[in-house]
Parts: sequence; structure tokens; C-alpha cells
Amino acid sequence: MRIFLITLSILLTSIGSIMAKNLYNFSIQDIDGNTVNLDKFKGKPILLVNTASRCGFTKQYANLSNLHREYFEKNLVIIGTPSNSFHQELSNNEEVKEFCLVNYETKFIISEIISVVGENAHPIYSWMTSEYNETPKWNFYKYLFDGEGQLVKSWSSMTKPDSSKITSLIDELI
Repeated sequence: MRIFLITLSILLTSIGSIMAKNLYNFSIQDIDGNTVNLDKFKGKPILLVNTASRCGFTKQYANLSNLHREYFEKNLVIIGTPSNSFHQELSNNEEVKEFCLVNYETKFIISEIISVVGENAHPIYSWMTSEYNETPKWNFYKYLFDGEGQLVKSWSSMTKPDSSKITSLIDELI
């Protein structure tokens, strides 16, 4: 019985620490392979967007670039996470980087190509699924996190990144 109680206590402690996570507990590899620890953005809102270069919504990169120019000095962090989860991404990081720079002059953070759904999903997306029941259904889903690293709201591909639905919440957070 004592062993059972000790095991249960350890298990509950582990579950509690998983549930207590926030976005700032994670890191990503940027498109150049550098580790970006998200805890360096504590206190700043983050807009996380799963992206793809060959999607009908790809032009939203332009909206993201505009949003970055408008809100960079106001401490909004934008992170694009290229993904081939929906089979619409280029074949490697170099191609994605060139595509984004040439076509959209992206200056916000772009991660390496990751998976955003399923058992191979990046830990951030796995956490959002388990913690918030949020899973991208397609490319260009948007997730806004507050300065504490907690999800505030999400939007589908249909909502442009610079729409008033999103910018009004960003304005409240900055």
C-alpha cells in the first residue's frame, strides 16, 4: 500500500508539472538551426502561426510581415512554424528561408520545418493539444499567447493575421 501511495504521489506531481507549463517552457530551432529559448520573451505576447509555402493562405506571410513591422517595437513576438503536416511545404529549411525572404521580406522568427499534428508534433503543438485542446486543422492557424505564456485565443486560416479580431487583442496585451 505504501509503495502504491508513493507511486501515486510521484505520478500526480509529474502530471501537475506538465499541466503547469506555459509557452515559455519551450524552445524551437529557428530556420538556421539556432535554438530559440522562448523564456527570453517572458512578459511579451507571442503570436504563433503554423505556415506553409504552397498553400492558398500563403499570402498571409505578407500580413504577418506587416504586423511585425507595426508591432515589433511594441514587443509583440511573431513566430512562424513552417510545417509539412498538410503536405504544402517546401522540401527543406533553406528553400523555406529563401521563399520567405524573397517573396515576403520576413523579419520575424521562422522556425525549422516541424510537424504540428499527430504523434510527431513539435512539443509546443503537443502541449497546446493536451493543455488547451487546440490543434491546427490546416495551415496558418494563429495562436496568441499573453505575457505569462498562456493561450489567449486562436484563429483559423480564414482570419488574416492583421485583422482587427487579432490586433484588438494584441493591443490589449501590449
